[in-house]
Amino acid sequence: MRLIFMGYSNIGHRCLEELIELCRQFKDDIAAVVTHEDNPREQIWFKSVKELAQAHNLPVYTPADPNDPAFVAFLRSLAPDFIFSCYYRLMLKQAILDIPALGALNLHGSLLPRYRGRCPLNWVLVHGEPLTGLTLHYMEAKPDSGDMVAQVQVPISPEDTALTLSEKMTGAAGRLMRQTYPLLRMDAAPRIQQDHSRATYFGGRTPEDGRIDWSQSAPQIYNLIRAVTHPFPGAFTTWQGKKIFIWTARVAPEYQGPHLSPGQVAIPPGATQVLIGAGQGVLEVLAAQVEGQAEVKDDELAGALRFLDGKIMT
Repeated sequence: MRLIFMGYSNIGHRCLEELIELCRQFKDDIAAVVTHEDNPREQIWFKSVKELAQAHNLPVYTPADPNDPAFVAFLRSLAPDFIFSCYYRLMLKQAILDIPALGALNLHGSLLPRYRGRCPLNWVLVHGEPLTGLTLHYMEAKPDSGDMVAQVQVPISPEDTALTLSEKMTGAAGRLMRQTYPLLRMDAAPRIQQDHSRATYFGGRTPEDGRIDWSQSAPQIYNLIRAVTHPFPGAFTTWQGKKIFIWTARVAPEYQGPHLSPGQVAIPPGATQVLIGAGQGVLEVLAAQVEGQAEVKDDELAGALRFLDGKIMT
């Protein structure tokens, strides 16, 4: 068997690790690894697929456009049996999908057909889902709609953040690849059509999508904060045009103080608590950062945000 692997980020790294070992076991060949050059404007917190490929003497390519006809012709010349896409960020057109003799497969970070599209890891947290997972499926021209080969479930705890959920998903991705590749190469893997009537789709997210809407309930705001906290750009609010990032928070349990309007800050005298009213309930801030300053938490938090006491943020 000959493979082309396309991937990025921690999940791509873990899947390539598994495929390297599996190909060694089965005496299969990874003919090319296709990945991305790191963007210097992006916080790189994940492992490098490029460095892993180089460490194993695998040919690695980082095309700006994998659908460029010259690069497509090159991939075709490799005559692969499979193409695996594991968190590769660019859309692959039909000309690439038609290349492998046995199929082009993508690893998507949700339990399809739900949460098709971009950033499913963040979206499931935004929506407070208790469960997510990964789906290995055949690629079609329409994203995330092809027949499924395998799924693995990943429970989400109420305390999970984007980082901790990413770590869970990475481990699950490795297990899925390890279990499924032997079945694929023996033509023994299932091929299950998706129920398109159950499909949901969500688009990409930008830093501006981290803006907090204080008219939402405290649990909804908490879910946004944990969905975009480190290493992502963060949830933020504003006061007099300056951003204030809230990196960690919790729903204040059984708040008994005076009524707080949505976005209104309360820092009781002598207390270390920073409380903010929501459309329903109250949020307790545990770590925050005023734009242009260092992040603060614990005993330093109330003092650093004291200037907001009684103010209403937008």
